[in-house]
Amino acid sequence: MDSFGARLKRERERQGISLDDISVSTKIGTRMLHALEEDHFDQLPGGIFNRGFVRAYARHLGMDEEQVIADYLAASGDSIPGRIPESEEVAEVVEVQGEEERSGAGGVPWGIFAIIVLVVAVGVAIWGSYSREKRKPAAEAGAPKISQPVQVTPVAVPVAASPKPPSAVPGPSSPAVAAKPAAKPASPAPGAFVVRISAREDCWVSVTADGTKIMQDTLAAASERSVEARRQIVIRAGNVAALDLFFNGRKLPLQGDRGEVRTLTFDSSGLQPAPAKPPETEPTAPPPSGPS
Repeated sequence: MDSFGARLKRERERQGISLDDISVSTKIGTRMLHALEEDHFDQLPGGIFNRGFVRAYARHLGMDEEQVIADYLAASGDSIPGRIPESEEVAEVVEVQGEEERSGAGGVPWGIFAIIVLVVAVGVAIWGSYSREKRKPAAEAGAPKISQPVQVTPVAVPVAASPKPPSAVPGPSSPAVAAKPAAKPASPAPGAFVVRISAREDCWVSVTADGTKIMQDTLAAASERSVEARRQIVIRAGNVAALDLFFNGRKLPLQGDRGEVRTLTFDSSGLQPAPAKPPETEPTAPPPSGPS
């Protein structure tokens, strides 16, 4: 008994119809028609496409379409659908299949080609959606200058911090105001030297220049004071590690530990070494008392 594909081929040859004739009429590639006649069902797309091919083939030869589809299902072992698609729907599926095969997949399996087409279509759709979203901000940006003055308003906020200039004017009756003057130039007058004190933390400071006490107060954090003298500057700090010291513009290393009280003396040559502490003498034990 002939196989399913052999029966189709015998009927086609009996009518003198070539595979090319069927391919042109049904839009099914000749490769798919060969696979159908050779019972190579694994080379077909599968599912509704296979049944559409069989229906179109049988219709072209004038065979009973439903009977041919039933024979195909029995030969291929494909599941019997609950409803055979209408001829118009099958023709549309077959037409799409034939067009894609002849459009030049060039030996690429139809399934892979269909996936490529689907990926390209999805990519085009995503790109179109992205382009539309991107054009919205561009259209809304047509008049950005209107809101620009609103952004200028925060620029005026630093002006609120401008109370600093009044505080920079030293007053004889306010030592706290005198603790935050603007820094003097690092270059001293001829024959003089400058020591600049910069506080990283609040620190109590006493400053004497050429024998005159010019400051005795807390130097607030992030503030500084420059002192100029010709002979000597004496600085006493309650927390010397909180101060950065500069002699004629040159930064000096830290002069002590945190919380340490230090007295620093400067002259025209720079920071003078602290006087050596006198050695501590051990108390002498009292002479032993003799017998009374």
